[in-house]
Amino acid sequence: MANPSGRRRRSGLRIALWAIGVLVVVFVVIQLIPYGRDHTNPPVTNQFKWTSQKAEAIARESCYDCHSNETKWWWATNIAPFSWFVQHDVDQGRAKLNFSEWKSGQGGGEMQEAVNGEMPPLQYTLLHPGAKLTDAEKQELLTGFQQSLGSN
Repeated sequence: MANPSGRRRRSGLRIALWAIGVLVVVFVVIQLIPYGRDHTNPPVTNQFKWTSQKAEAIARESCYDCHSNETKWWWATNIAPFSWFVQHDVDQGRAKLNFSEWKSGQGGGEMQEAVNGEMPPLQYTLLHPGAKLTDAEKQELLTGFQQSLGSN
Protein backbone atom coordinates (compact mmCIF):
# COMPACT_ATOMS: atom_id res chain seq x y z
CA MET A 1 0.00 0.00 0.00
CA ALA A 2 1.38 3.39 -1.01
CA ASN A 3 2.03 6.08 1.54
CA PRO A 4 -0.13 9.12 0.69
CA SER A 5 2.32 11.49 2.38
CA GLY A 6 5.13 10.14 0.16
CA ARG A 7 3.09 10.95 -2.91
CA ARG A 8 2.57 14.48 -1.69
CA ARG A 9 6.28 14.92 -1.20
CA ARG A 10 7.03 13.62 -4.68
CA SER A 11 4.35 15.77 -6.29
CA GLY A 12 5.58 18.79 -4.30
CA LEU A 13 9.10 18.15 -5.59
CA ARG A 14 7.74 17.91 -9.14
CA ILE A 15 5.95 21.23 -8.76
CA ALA A 16 9.08 22.87 -7.33
CA LEU A 17 11.25 21.53 -10.19
CA TRP A 18 8.65 22.60 -12.74
CA ALA A 19 8.52 26.12 -11.21
CA ILE A 20 12.32 26.39 -11.24
CA GLY A 21 12.35 25.27 -14.88
CA VAL A 22 9.78 27.91 -15.81
CA LEU A 23 11.78 30.60 -14.00
CA VAL A 24 14.97 29.59 -15.84
CA VAL A 25 13.16 29.70 -19.21
CA VAL A 26 11.66 33.13 -18.41
CA PHE A 27 15.08 34.41 -17.30
CA VAL A 28 16.67 33.23 -20.55
CA VAL A 29 13.86 34.66 -22.70
CA ILE A 30 14.00 38.12 -21.06
CA GLN A 31 17.69 38.29 -21.94
CA LEU A 32 16.56 38.63 -25.57
CA ILE A 33 14.80 41.95 -24.86
CA PRO A 34 17.28 44.58 -26.08
CA TYR A 35 16.35 47.43 -23.68
CA GLY A 36 19.04 48.28 -21.16
CA ARG A 37 22.09 47.00 -23.01
CA ASP A 38 23.13 49.95 -25.16
CA HIS A 39 25.97 51.15 -22.98
CA THR A 40 27.43 53.73 -25.26
CA ASN A 41 27.80 57.05 -23.53
CA PRO A 42 26.85 60.07 -25.64
CA PRO A 43 29.67 62.56 -26.19
CA VAL A 44 30.32 65.23 -23.58
CA THR A 45 29.12 68.41 -25.29
CA ASN A 46 29.16 71.07 -22.57
CA GLN A 47 30.93 69.90 -19.40
CA PHE A 48 29.91 71.58 -16.14
CA LYS A 49 32.89 73.61 -14.94
CA TRP A 50 33.55 72.96 -11.27
CA THR A 51 35.48 75.57 -9.33
CA SER A 52 36.01 73.20 -6.40
CA GLN A 53 38.01 70.04 -7.03
CA LYS A 54 36.65 68.49 -3.85
CA ALA A 55 33.02 69.10 -4.87
CA GLU A 56 33.76 67.72 -8.33
CA ALA A 57 35.30 64.57 -6.83
CA ILE A 58 32.20 64.06 -4.66
CA ALA A 59 29.90 64.58 -7.65
CA ARG A 60 31.91 62.18 -9.81
CA GLU A 61 31.76 59.50 -7.10
CA SER A 62 28.09 59.92 -6.16
CA CYS A 63 26.29 61.51 -9.12
CA TYR A 64 28.03 61.10 -12.47
CA ASP A 65 26.94 57.51 -13.19
CA CYS A 66 23.36 58.75 -13.65
CA HIS A 67 23.81 62.48 -14.17
CA SER A 68 26.44 62.62 -16.90
CA ASN A 69 27.47 61.01 -20.15
CA GLU A 70 30.36 59.38 -18.30
CA THR A 71 28.47 56.42 -16.84
CA LYS A 72 30.65 53.53 -15.72
CA TRP A 73 28.71 50.46 -16.82
CA TRP A 74 29.58 47.27 -14.94
CA TRP A 75 28.95 43.64 -15.90
CA ALA A 76 25.59 43.29 -14.10
CA THR A 77 24.11 46.08 -16.21
CA ASN A 78 23.99 43.55 -19.06
CA ILE A 79 21.64 41.17 -17.25
CA ALA A 80 17.87 41.66 -17.45
CA PRO A 81 15.83 42.63 -15.51
CA PHE A 82 18.60 44.48 -13.60
CA SER A 83 19.71 46.15 -16.84
CA TRP A 84 16.22 47.60 -17.30
CA PHE A 85 16.22 49.31 -13.90
CA VAL A 86 19.73 50.71 -14.37
CA GLN A 87 18.93 52.01 -17.88
CA HIS A 88 15.74 53.64 -16.59
CA ASP A 89 17.60 55.34 -13.72
CA VAL A 90 20.36 56.61 -16.04
CA ASP A 91 17.83 57.88 -18.63
CA GLN A 92 15.84 59.68 -15.91
CA GLY A 93 18.96 61.09 -14.25
CA ARG A 94 20.38 62.47 -17.48
CA ALA A 95 17.01 64.01 -18.36
CA LYS A 96 16.78 65.85 -15.02
CA LEU A 97 20.41 66.98 -14.66
CA ASN A 98 23.34 66.19 -16.93
CA PHE A 99 26.79 67.50 -16.03
CA SER A 100 27.99 66.56 -19.54
CA GLU A 101 25.37 68.59 -21.39
CA TRP A 102 25.17 71.58 -19.08
CA LYS A 103 22.57 74.23 -19.78
CA SER A 104 22.80 77.58 -18.04
CA GLY A 105 20.16 78.12 -15.38
CA GLN A 106 19.69 74.42 -14.74
CA GLY A 107 19.83 72.73 -11.39
CA GLY A 108 20.08 75.34 -8.59
CA GLY A 109 17.25 74.69 -6.12
CA GLU A 110 16.59 71.20 -7.42
CA MET A 111 20.18 70.20 -6.66
CA GLN A 112 19.85 71.25 -3.02
CA GLU A 113 16.51 69.46 -2.70
CA ALA A 114 17.90 66.30 -4.28
CA VAL A 115 21.13 66.16 -2.27
CA ASN A 116 19.31 66.79 1.00
CA GLY A 117 16.58 64.34 0.05
CA GLU A 118 16.68 61.22 -2.05
CA MET A 119 20.01 61.46 -3.88
CA PRO A 120 21.90 59.30 -4.38
CA PRO A 121 19.07 56.75 -4.27
CA LEU A 122 19.14 53.69 -2.03
CA GLN A 123 19.40 51.22 -4.93
CA TYR A 124 22.60 52.98 -6.04
CA THR A 125 24.23 53.29 -2.61
CA LEU A 126 23.53 49.62 -1.83
CA LEU A 127 25.76 48.67 -4.75
CA HIS A 128 28.13 51.64 -4.41
CA PRO A 129 28.50 52.26 -0.66
CA GLY A 130 31.21 54.88 -1.28
CA ALA A 131 28.60 57.04 -3.03
CA LYS A 132 26.58 57.57 0.16
CA LEU A 133 27.08 61.17 1.24
CA THR A 134 27.87 62.32 4.75
CA ASP A 135 26.41 65.62 5.92
CA ALA A 136 29.82 67.27 5.41
CA GLU A 137 30.06 65.91 1.84
CA LYS A 138 26.53 67.11 1.08
CA GLN A 139 27.45 70.58 2.27
CA GLU A 140 30.74 70.55 0.33
CA LEU A 141 28.95 69.41 -2.83
CA LEU A 142 26.20 72.02 -2.55
CA THR A 143 28.62 74.84 -1.73
CA GLY A 144 30.92 73.87 -4.60
CA PHE A 145 27.98 73.55 -6.99
CA GLN A 146 26.60 76.99 -6.05
CA GLN A 147 30.04 78.60 -6.43
CA SER A 148 30.51 76.90 -9.80
CA LEU A 149 27.16 78.09 -11.17
CA GLY A 150 28.59 81.56 -11.70
CA SER A 151 31.30 80.27 -14.05
CA ASN A 152 28.92 78.17 -16.18
